[in-house]
Amino acid sequence: MNSVKLIGNVGRDISVKEFEGGRLVSFSLATNESYLNKNKEEVKNTHWHTIVAWGQLAQRCETLVEKGKMIVVEGKLNYRQYENKDKQLVRVAEVVAFKVEEAVKNQEANVS
Repeated sequence: MNSVKLIGNVGRDISVKEFEGGRLVSFSLATNESYLNKNKEEVKNTHWHTIVAWGQLAQRCETLVEKGKMIVVEGKLNYRQYENKDKQLVRVAEVVAFKVEEAVKNQEANVS
């Protein structure tokens, strides 16, 4: 099963692209984690994820998603590649969302 659930803060305002077949939005999401190292010091890490949404969910994201807002994204991991203008192969990992909603404040504390 290919399933992912992320809770984090939007890193930038969404990008909207129109196609004949519909609308695509993309945005970055920052997730944070922390742990104690062997010296009992807290180490904090931030991971950045690219999120994409299509169709009606894309339209909903246009009103819900804004920079800095904490949201919950459910979707699947997608890997793709393309050749850029310099003829270099670019590999992309992204989360294709099927659900995006505003995070409840205590939701972040419940994630392990």
